[in-house]
Amino acid sequence: MIELIVAHPHAFWLSLGGLLLAAEMLGGNGYLLWSGIAAVITGLVIWLLPFGWAWQGALFAVLTLAAAWLWWRWLSRQVKAQKPADARLNQRGQQIIGQRFTLDTTLVNGRGHMRVGDSSWPVVAGEDLAAGTQVEVVAVEGITLRVRAC
Repeated sequence: MIELIVAHPHAFWLSLGGLLLAAEMLGGNGYLLWSGIAAVITGLVIWLLPFGWAWQGALFAVLTLAAAWLWWRWLSRQVKAQKPADARLNQRGQQIIGQRFTLDTTLVNGRGHMRVGDSSWPVVAGEDLAAGTQVEVVAVEGITLRVRAC
């Protein structure tokens, strides 16, 4: 078996790459993807330009690092390009800033509650507002919505 690998090192690298890529499909974390791609590329290069095992290992290591670095660089650009709304994904209060609602009850001393979707939020305004007034959410202070009349 060793003689076969020594005689055909490209078969070793292509097999290793295939095994790493298959293992990646089973796990799906991305850790083996870049090593698998590097092993396949190493196998193809060795098939075309045979050279010693030490250089093959060095080529595999460099390709693995280069592929992982390129992926990290691409991914960091994608994260920076995300819409600002993604940063407020699980912050419902932040998501409703700027939206308009109608008061169900009168605000007394500038305080009260307002229905937003299927929940009731405490609200505060700079003035008393009558029920039925159209208001806009301008800020969120803890769990309290700061509103102003439109």
